[in-house]
Amino acid sequence: MSLVRRALALVWSSTRRWTVLWAVVLVVLGVLPALTVYVSKVLIDGLVVAAGQGVAWAVIEPLLGPGVAMALLLLAAHVLGSTARWIRTGLSETFRDHLRSLVHGQAVSLDLAHYESSAYHDRMHRVMGEVSHRPIVMLESLGSVAQSAITILGMAALIVVYAWWLPLVLVVGAVPALVVALRFSRRRHAWWMRRTQDERWTNYYETLMTHSSVAAEIRLFRLGDHFRELYQALRMRLRNERIDLERRHIVESVAAGMVALIVTAAIMAWITLRALRGLATIGDIALFYQAFSRGQNLMRTLLVGTGQVYDSSLFVSELFDFLSLRPMAVLTTGDPLDGRPEEVRFEKVSFTYPGSEQTVLNDIDVTFRRGRTVAIVGENGAGKSTLLKLLCRFYDPQGGCIYVDGRPMTTVRPQDVWSMSTVLFQFPVQYHASARDNIVYGDIRATPNDTAVERAATLAGIRDRIARLPDGYETLLGRWFVDGEELSGGEWQRLAMARAFYRDAPVVILDEPTSMLDSWAESEWFERFRELVADRIGIVITHRFTLARRADVIHVMKHGRIVESGSHDELLLLDGLYASSWSEQVASAG
Repeated sequence: MSLVRRALALVWSSTRRWTVLWAVVLVVLGVLPALTVYVSKVLIDGLVVAAGQGVAWAVIEPLLGPGVAMALLLLAAHVLGSTARWIRTGLSETFRDHLRSLVHGQAVSLDLAHYESSAYHDRMHRVMGEVSHRPIVMLESLGSVAQSAITILGMAALIVVYAWWLPLVLVVGAVPALVVALRFSRRRHAWWMRRTQDERWTNYYETLMTHSSVAAEIRLFRLGDHFRELYQALRMRLRNERIDLERRHIVESVAAGMVALIVTAAIMAWITLRALRGLATIGDIALFYQAFSRGQNLMRTLLVGTGQVYDSSLFVSELFDFLSLRPMAVLTTGDPLDGRPEEVRFEKVSFTYPGSEQTVLNDIDVTFRRGRTVAIVGENGAGKSTLLKLLCRFYDPQGGCIYVDGRPMTTVRPQDVWSMSTVLFQFPVQYHASARDNIVYGDIRATPNDTAVERAATLAGIRDRIARLPDGYETLLGRWFVDGEELSGGEWQRLAMARAFYRDAPVVILDEPTSMLDSWAESEWFERFRELVADRIGIVITHRFTLARRADVIHVMKHGRIVESGSHDELLLLDGLYASSWSEQVASAG
């Protein structure tokens, strides 16, 4: 019941007015059927008395009251039924938006460590799928239970005068339906949990066949039919399992329905015998038939609704588990960072990704100082990009400590560290927005500044390309939407670089800044970069030694360690790993 209370509290917190309206309408709709059955009895008894007496006013007058009352009740049922659908739509849409907002807020608040976990992606898939509407289903099921209970009480009051045990028969006839509903709920939830990975695989295959980012490669390597077959095979298995699940449910439901039918037939035989003995009128029989048959159906609805509440509670538990997740980085409430830091220092830092046993960084000692440009080089998998992630406090190290001007980074809120840094990631996001917005997203909280946008575009070497776009900085980029303009891979990277340059952050980190760029003036670009970071900490992660050589300090990484440090000339004199790699690159370039 705690899950039910939490789910209802979640609905109530965002849809108070809709929920109150919905509850009022449900109560009235719950009362109307019993009133209708009673009025129909009065009307039928009146018709039996009036039958064969002609069309005189004295005969018709006693029927007018029940007739008008019946018409008003039917009209009210129709109007309120339509109103209830409108209210349910408003309640459902309002709550769905509220819940999506909660899920989106939770998703963007969690740190990257969660995104390294397959279990997190399974949970996200479940939350974004069926779970997102389950609280509303639970509310509607509870509403159905409440409405049915009100109507059943009314029906029970009508039939209990015939025999005290008749209301109990309503319960007995509907119990099998409840058992079937609960069994099906447990089986379906277990299947749903078990098949989350398979559902995610089908989504992945579908993305490969439909997304523009992979369309060229899928066609070139003729992979379309391969992924279609994988998708169809997996969908066939999921489809057959779901069909079998529903088949078993139908068989059990039919059996439960047969029990209810037998009970109804027995009771109707009983009341018919009473009528034949003169113990009931035709109106009594009509009342009894409607009250009992409707009551039987309503009792099943009530019990099945209870089963649906239970069913929804199984799904809703996933939602609350997701909303209860917390960032894995240590949260702090310390003082924010003030001014521009003089240095960031790694001291004996070691790190292993969550769920992995492989140490990615091992005993790292390195200092990044203000006013100096630093290049980090090394082979793939050496730990360069992981070093970046720790600098941005996307993760906390398992060993050692990172200090900002002597203050442990774990005492600084992650959002403060993020504000301290601006980054060009190795695989930057291509935002389907205007060219201006693509740059301004680098510091969305700042007041948009056209001069700063222009300067960032110039520093990144993308200003002239933007000027050639149909609407300049206002041009929509990307082909997903109408009138969008596409950029080349290198142009997208330059735009991302402009986004990084737009933020006035004291730490500037570029991860492979020239990996997708053509051979534009590297020397000229680096001088602009050096000017940008003259009063900041500037870090470049690169494979290009021709770029790294222009940095003040170069750190060479291998197997998660910094094995060499120094300027370009110092490292050549050292005649170690850097010198060897430099010679290889120069030779291959020649």
